[in-house]
Amino acid sequence: MHSPHDPFVRVRGAREHNLRDVDVDIPRDVLAVFTGVSGSGKSSLAFGTVYAEAQRRYFESVAPYARRLIHQVGAPKVGEITGLPPAVSLQQRRSAPTSRSSVGTVTNLSNSLRMLFSRAGTYPEGAERLDSDAFSPNTAAGACPECHGLGRVHGTTEELLVPDPSLSIREGAIAAWPGAWQGKNLRDVLDALGYDVDRPWRELPQADRDWILFTDEQPVVTVHPVRDADRIQRPYQGTYMSARRYVMKTFSDSKSQTLRAKAEGFLASSDCPACGGSRLRPEAMAVTFAGRTIADLGALPLSELAKSLQGAARSEAARVLAADLLARIDTITELGLGYLSPDRATPTLSAGELQRLRLATQLRSGLFGVVYVLDEPSAGLHPADTESLLTVLDRLKAAGNSVFVVEHHLDVMRHADWLVDVGPAAGEHGGRVLHSGPVADLEGVTESATARFLFGRESAPPREVREPRGWLKVGPVSRHNLRDVTAAFPLGAFTAVTGVSGSGKSTLIGEVTEDLDGVERLVCVDQKPIGRTPRSNLATYTGLFDVARKAFAATDAARARGYGVGRFSFNVAGGRCETCQGEGFVSVELLFLPSTYAPCPDCGGARYNPETLEVTYQGRNIAEVLDLTVEAAAEFFADTPAVARSLRTLLDVGLGYLRLGQPATELSGGEAQRIKLASELQRVRRGHTLYLLDEPTTGLHPADVEVLMRQLHGLVDAGHSVVVVEHDMAVVAGADWVIDLGPGGGDEGGRVVASGPPAAVAQAVGSRTAPYLARAAGGGR
Repeated sequence: MHSPHDPFVRVRGAREHNLRDVDVDIPRDVLAVFTGVSGSGKSSLAFGTVYAEAQRRYFESVAPYARRLIHQVGAPKVGEITGLPPAVSLQQRRSAPTSRSSVGTVTNLSNSLRMLFSRAGTYPEGAERLDSDAFSPNTAAGACPECHGLGRVHGTTEELLVPDPSLSIREGAIAAWPGAWQGKNLRDVLDALGYDVDRPWRELPQADRDWILFTDEQPVVTVHPVRDADRIQRPYQGTYMSARRYVMKTFSDSKSQTLRAKAEGFLASSDCPACGGSRLRPEAMAVTFAGRTIADLGALPLSELAKSLQGAARSEAARVLAADLLARIDTITELGLGYLSPDRATPTLSAGELQRLRLATQLRSGLFGVVYVLDEPSAGLHPADTESLLTVLDRLKAAGNSVFVVEHHLDVMRHADWLVDVGPAAGEHGGRVLHSGPVADLEGVTESATARFLFGRESAPPREVREPRGWLKVGPVSRHNLRDVTAAFPLGAFTAVTGVSGSGKSTLIGEVTEDLDGVERLVCVDQKPIGRTPRSNLATYTGLFDVARKAFAATDAARARGYGVGRFSFNVAGGRCETCQGEGFVSVELLFLPSTYAPCPDCGGARYNPETLEVTYQGRNIAEVLDLTVEAAAEFFADTPAVARSLRTLLDVGLGYLRLGQPATELSGGEAQRIKLASELQRVRRGHTLYLLDEPTTGLHPADVEVLMRQLHGLVDAGHSVVVVEHDMAVVAGADWVIDLGPGGGDEGGRVVASGPPAAVAQAVGSRTAPYLARAAGGGR
C-alpha cells in the first residue's frame, strides 16, 4: 500500500484505446510532458486515463445517485491509479462560434469591468446607480433595444436588391426574389396590383420602386395567372411581400443553410443607429470611468487598457476593483496576448489564443495541489510566444500544482522535468511506454521516434531552393491590423508565412482568391471540423462508407434477405439500432450536472440491429469494418480499387491510426485538416493548383511532420504551388520562400518584416522569427 503522501501518480494496467496494459509512475509537483507520434496513445494515457479517472472520482463525490451511470461512462480501462490529486483539463477545443462570446467573457474581465462602472463610475447628475448587469449587452437590463445587444443591424438597399436596373420585373430585375413558382407568384400579384412588370426597372417612378422593394404592407389580391394553353387557369388569392421583407424573413427564419446564405448576399450590415455599435442602452453609455465609457475601454487592446486604469482610481472601491482588473490583464499580457481587446469576439481567435486565455484564467484562480492536464498548449504559437508559455507553466508548478502536458514541441520537451514517451509507432503499433524519467535518459532509447529529433541525431540534408515559375501579387490589403500591405508569392514553389500570434498571417493569406492573376484552381485546407455531429466520420467524409455498404449489399446473405445498400447505413431506419437511432450512445440526464453519454444498452455501441450484424463481408460485419483502423482497412480492402486509393492517401498523410468510424467530433483540427488534404490528393489533378494550408503541422510529432512535408513537397514537384502559415521552424527552414509578418501582434504587427529564401530571412534585422529560423537552419531545430 502506498502512503497517502505518495509523491507519484502510479498508473497500473491502463488499457484505454490502444494502450497495452501500461504501468507507469509520474512524479507529482513537476512539469511532466507526454510525447510520441500522433496516435501512439499519449492522449489516451494523459486524458483518457489520468484525467478521466480524476473526473470520475469527482463525479462520485458529488452525485451519489448517479454512480451507476457514471461508472458506465467515465471509468477508464485501468487496473488502478494511486496518488492522483483532483485534475483540471485544458483541451484544444474550438469555441462554439457565438457573436456574444468575447475575450472579456472568457477571462471574466467583462465582469470586473462592469463592477467597476457600477460601483465606481462617474454618473450624470441625478442619474440612478446602475446594477452591473446594466453594463452587459448580453442581459435584458443592458442590451440596446434596437439591435438586442449585437451592435450591428442588417438592412438592404435598392442597389443590392436590383443589381441590373435595365431589366424589367418580368426579366428578373429583383434578384432577391425566390425562384420557381414563388417568384412568379409575386410578379403576378404586382401585375394584379397595377404595377408595370414589363418596363425596365430604372424607368419606373421612384415611389413605385420604393413600395415594391420596401413596403411593410401585405395586400391580398385575386390573381388570374397566365398559363400555357393546355393548363387549367384558376384564379387564386395572392399575398404580396416586399423584397426586403422576404430577404429579412428568409435570413432570420429559414432552416436551409443555402437559402440563408443567398439572403445574406442581399443584406448589408452596419453599426446600429441607436447605440452606434456599443451594444448598450443609453443609460449605461452615460456612465464613464477615467473619462471613457465601458464600450471605449472594451475596445482598447489589453496593454492600453492597463495604462488607462493605472492611477485612475478616485475612491477605495475603484482602487480595489482596478487592482483586480490589472492583475487579470497582467497574466494575459504575460502570455503574449496584450494585443487583444476585451470586446474581440471569440470565434475570431485561433485555437492557440483561446487556450492561452483559458490558461491565464486558471493562473488567476489560485488553485494548488491539482493536476493540470494540458493538450498541446504550444499549438499555434510562434517560438517567441512558446517561451512566455513556459514561464506560465513554471508558475503553475511553483504554485504547488502538477502540470501534465501532451506536447510535440521540442523546446517544451527540453524544458520538462519528466518525460513520458509513448510508442513506438501509431495505433496497434504503439500503446507502450518506452520511457518515463528525466529528459536526458531518453537518449539511450533506440526505438523512440522522439529521441531521434530531441537529440538531433540527424539533421535534414539542405534542400535546393526552387526557382519560381512566376509571381502572385496580393494587395494592397487593409483589413484587421494589416495596413496597405502588399506581398508576392512565388508560383511553383513552397512558401511559408511566419510571424508571432496576431501579426496578421491568416488575414494575409485570406486575401488569396481565385480571382487573382496566376490562380487557376485554389484549394484551401483549413482546420474546421469535417462534420458537426458524431454521425459524420472518416468513412462518410471520404466516401469509403458508400463503397463498403455496396460491398455488403452485394453479399449472398444480404441478397437472400433482400437487404439493399440503405440497410447498412446507421443514419436511416431499417438496419440501425432504433434505441439509439444509430448513434451508438444514449444521453443520460443528470440532476445538477451536464448530461453525459453512455453506450447504448441494446447494441452496446455497435449502432446496428442484430439482424444487420448477421451479414458479413470477408468474415466481418459492418460494425467491425467501421472499427478498423485505416491501416488495417488498407489490407482488408486491398482488392477493392475504389477504396484502396482513398486509404492509401490517408496513410500517406500519416493517419493510419484513425478508425474508419471515428466520429468527426473526436478529431483534432490537425487531423481534420489532413483528412481534407488526403481527399484532395486522391483527386486526379489537371492544371496548376494553389494549395493554402493554415498551420498544417498543428498536433503533429516531428516524425509525422516529415511524412506530411514529403506529400506537400511532392505536390510542388508535380508543378503545383503550396503556401502554408507555419510556426514549426524545421518546416520553414525547408521552404523555398518565407514571408515574415510582424514585428509584434495586434497594432504592433501587420507589416511584412522580411521576405526571401529562408537563409536570407534568418539574417533579417528586426524579425522575431529570424533567430529561431537561423537555429533551425543550422540543424539545432
